Amino acid sequence: MTTSKLANISSPKDIKGLSLKELEALAEEIRATILQQVSKHGGHLSSSLGTVELALALHYVYDTPNDILIWDVGHQAYAHKLLTGRYEKFSTMRQYKGISGYPKMSESPYDAFGVGHASTSISAALGYAVGRDIAQKDNQVIAVIGDGSMTGGMVFEALNNSRQTKNLTIILNDNKMSISPSVGAFSKYLSKLSVKHNRSLEELVKFLRSIPEHVGGKLKELMEGSKLAFENISNPGQFFRDLSVRYLGPFDGHNLQELIETLKDIKDMQDVCLIHILTQKGKGYKLATTNPTKWHGADPFHIEDGSVILEKPRQTLTSVFGKTLLTLARQDKKIVGITAAMPDGCGLSILKDEPELANRIFDVGIAEEHAVTFAAGLACAGFTPVVAIYSSFLQRAYDQIVHDVALQKLPVVFILDRAGLVGSDGPTHHGALDLSYLRTIPDIVIMAPSDENEMRDMIYTATQHKEGPIALRYPRAITYTNDIRTEFSALPIGKFRMVRKGKKVLLIGVGFLLAKCLDAAGVLAQKGVEPTIIDARFIKPLDIEAYKELFKSHSIVATVEDNSITGGFGSAIAEILAEMQNPPRLIRIGLPDSFVGQGEIDELREELGLTGQGIADRILSKAPTGSA
Repeated sequence: MTTSKLANISSPKDIKGLSLKELEALAEEIRATILQQVSKHGGHLSSSLGTVELALALHYVYDTPNDILIWDVGHQAYAHKLLTGRYEKFSTMRQYKGISGYPKMSESPYDAFGVGHASTSISAALGYAVGRDIAQKDNQVIAVIGDGSMTGGMVFEALNNSRQTKNLTIILNDNKMSISPSVGAFSKYLSKLSVKHNRSLEELVKFLRSIPEHVGGKLKELMEGSKLAFENISNPGQFFRDLSVRYLGPFDGHNLQELIETLKDIKDMQDVCLIHILTQKGKGYKLATTNPTKWHGADPFHIEDGSVILEKPRQTLTSVFGKTLLTLARQDKKIVGITAAMPDGCGLSILKDEPELANRIFDVGIAEEHAVTFAAGLACAGFTPVVAIYSSFLQRAYDQIVHDVALQKLPVVFILDRAGLVGSDGPTHHGALDLSYLRTIPDIVIMAPSDENEMRDMIYTATQHKEGPIALRYPRAITYTNDIRTEFSALPIGKFRMVRKGKKVLLIGVGFLLAKCLDAAGVLAQKGVEPTIIDARFIKPLDIEAYKELFKSHSIVATVEDNSITGGFGSAIAEILAEMQNPPRLIRIGLPDSFVGQGEIDELREELGLTGQGIADRILSKAPTGSA
């Protein structure tokens, strides 16, 4: 959408001379631009619609990029991108070779810190501030945190250490939401702050009106003349003051004049200040304000009625997981579900909607470490905890998986959604490392289903496994078919499945990439090569003797996985081959030992050679026609 004022803004300097009325008009243009872009290509809608005035006020008052501005939960930063020289490229956002949907340091000097996960801004900002102090510079450092990030424990570690500097500004964007409604005691505390603040203001004004005008009027006039003093009198933020952080607010996060005046007031204050603002997630688009969770991350849609442009013909694997666990939880009262601020994204919300199961589903907020150790405690209490977290988010809890679960051989089930390439969210969200980081942990079982029916059997197998932790990973994808079985079968731990018997070339597919192995077999057949195809099923443990026997009759072994080739399934096979005399040649096909960019999953697979043709080409390059 072309808008004359926004199109002429190449940097924040271009908004410095605008009047308040012009800034308010610009805010509406920014909202319309965000809405148009997300409706065409998908993206994070609700969060960025809620931070338009905040982004304008920050860039209006501060001298970015000299003043450091760090955004927490980067999907809030679309308006920031539009104000910092990326209007012309905004239509490429989250697309292959386009700009990122998150702040990215290599993309712009205005992106002071890259972020795709939550609760990191205060720690990073504190590092910037201390570095500035040591260098004896005088620039400002501002951290914007919110959208549920305050539920993350790392935030409180940072606040506890914030007195390492004397000049840091923290903007708490309180929309009472993360992706789903924020949970926990601190979320309730913020709500109480807002209520207490408003009541205290009302009571103060009521008191002033009750006394004679010649006294009350003068006092009121005096207090209005000093906004900060007025706010401090009614300041309810005792928690932050106890941490030696000056608390101001809450303020209306959509009132540009109030935001600008407040930021100007505190700009040169030599203190660690927290500015509490109240915003509405999805502001400016009625459907998003009515249901901000649904519109947090949107597929392309029609703006007029919100209908999706391209309906998925089949259900998602996330939905398959949720429905499967619902069935199992009804049968087994020991099963409990745990997620970290993602009940909808991870498929557990379907259980929360069941009255008899609601008390067995726990959303712990953006606190992956706590989620895992909480699950360990539940396992000790005799329950079967199922921890559903995105693959890249579970990285945050690696230590807890090792020490609190695996070391004690506790039967905790880990469900890793979004394993492998996730598409337009890019490198912060690709589940590229889970096989590598989990495979290093002793006594853990790791599974990867090749289709939705095998996935259901693996979920059932996981809930029956009592000898220690067990993990199941699956990609962001839809099912192959709507014909999903209702019965369950327990799978023998560590055993692969023979899909097709061939000769000389052995293809081992991990998870849903088994389908690409079958595609490769079709290409190879045209060259006279008939490969054996295996569905790995298990990444750990492996039936080593069965694999060795299979390797003896093949001259080439190719592993195909959507995990980093460093430390993944291919590395596990290499470890087996290292024990053999005259082993076959190994070709490891997977994600590179580098961070993969954004784009549609099919685009990225084409680039990386994770297609039938790409896999076949790799094999033929090592075994020319006729020699295989």
